[in-house]
Amino acid sequence: MPKIVLKTEINAKKEIVFDLSRSINLHKISTEHTDEEAIAGVTSGLIGLNEWVTWRARHFGINQNLTTKITEFEYPNFFSDEMVKGAFKSFKHEHHFENHQNGTLMLDYFDYQSPLGFLGKIADSLFLKKYMTNLLVKRNITIKQFAESDKWKQIIQE
Repeated sequence: MPKIVLKTEINAKKEIVFDLSRSINLHKISTEHTDEEAIAGVTSGLIGLNEWVTWRARHFGINQNLTTKITEFEYPNFFSDEMVKGAFKSFKHEHHFENHQNGTLMLDYFDYQSPLGFLGKIADSLFLKKYMTNLLVKRNITIKQFAESDKWKQIIQE
């Protein structure tokens, strides 16, 4: 089962980084290249505990739907989202936030299991883990850019 771990230092208050990380609107911005769109559940604003969203996006030239639910939530330190329905056999994405120097250390733990058994494991090693890592890194760069400027005010209210 592949695991992706990312550490991102952000020069902004933990509460701002936390809210940007659970913003449907910012997620749309960070995934523009996949034409990602929230089509059901919470489709804008901030998602919270026991809420869910269905995303439609184009990956590898194929339109796909993915539904995730917020299964754990401790403002402003931690939340977790898990796949309810989608292309993966399973996935869980933990988001941790710690005070760090003059800002926030954001930690992502993304565990997933590909479908198709042995073929899925081959896909992981050939391209899927790198693809997923790049998606998460792009998302984190977007969060960092918004949090470290006044752009976050377009997404959330303090």
